[in-house]
Amino acid sequence: MAVNLAQIRDLLLPGLRGVTGKYDQIPARWPNVFSKGKSNMALERTVSMRYLGLAKLKTEGGQTAFDNGAGERFVYNQEHNEIALGYAITRKAIDDNLYKAQFQPSNLGLMQSFAQTKEIYAWNVFNMANVYNPAVGGDGVALCSTAHPIDGGTFANMPSVQVDLNEASLLNAMTTIPVTFLDNAGLKTFARARKLVVPNALEPVAIRLTKTELRPGTADNDVNAILSTSGGLREGYVVSEFLTSNFAWFLLTNIEGLLYLERVAFETDMQVDFTTDNLLVKGYERYSYGYNDPRSIWASFPTA
Repeated sequence: MAVNLAQIRDLLLPGLRGVTGKYDQIPARWPNVFSKGKSNMALERTVSMRYLGLAKLKTEGGQTAFDNGAGERFVYNQEHNEIALGYAITRKAIDDNLYKAQFQPSNLGLMQSFAQTKEIYAWNVFNMANVYNPAVGGDGVALCSTAHPIDGGTFANMPSVQVDLNEASLLNAMTTIPVTFLDNAGLKTFARARKLVVPNALEPVAIRLTKTELRPGTADNDVNAILSTSGGLREGYVVSEFLTSNFAWFLLTNIEGLLYLERVAFETDMQVDFTTDNLLVKGYERYSYGYNDPRSIWASFPTA
C-alpha cells in the first residue's frame, strides 16, 4: 500500500510546530578499511599464487636445486549483491501535505537507507571473519584463522587463545605479524600493522593505547612502545558502530586484501503511475564486499 493521507494525517492541518524524525547520518566508515575498485563481471575471482621458495645450498660440482612448485594455490570469489528499495506515495498525500519542506515526498531518506545498508554489508566481513564462507572459497578456512595453509605448513592471523585488547595483546600482535605472515612458499612477507579497528565499546581503550606518549596504564616513565614498534600504527584507529561484538578487535596490515567492488553505482528513478497517480520512487545499486588475502588482517575474538 502506498503512503497515504492516513499516514500523514497531522501534516494536513496547519499549526504544527515542526516535523522531526530525520537525523544526521553516521559518516561512511567502510572506506577506512576497504580498498575500492570497479567491476565489469557478475563474479570476480582473485587467484593467490605461489612463487619460488628459499634458495638452496649448492655443493662444489653438485647440481643446482630446482623449485618447480610455483603456480596457482587459492581462488577467492566475490559475487555482487543487488540492493534495491522503493516506495509509493499517493497524489492526495502529496497535494494536501502542508509541510513539504520538512517531509519531502520525493526524498524520504532513500540515500541514507542505502548508505547504512552498505555499512552493514561491509562490516559483516569483520563480524563473520572467524566463520568460513564456502562461497568465497580461498584457502578453505575463515578469513581469520590459526591455520591458513601454505606449502609445507600454515600461518595464523589470530591468536590460538582469544585475548582482550590491552597493551600486551596489541604489542604481541604487532610483533607477531612481521614474523609469522608467510607467503604461499613459506617466505616472510613485509607485513606490518597499520590501523587498529574497534567497536564503540573499545574506543576508550584504543585512545589510551594509541594517543599517549608514555606507557599506558602505568606510572612508569617508559615510552609508549605501541607508537614505534614495527613502524607503529601509522593510521591510528577507526571505530565502527556496525561491529556486533563489543570485545572483538582487528589490526589491518599494509598488505591489501579487503576489497569493495562496485558493479553498478547508486542510482534513483521516479515516475508517476498512470492508473493510480501514485508517485513511485526507487533506488538501486550493485556491489560486493570481500577479501582475497588473509594477510591483510589480524583479529582477536574474545567473548567477554
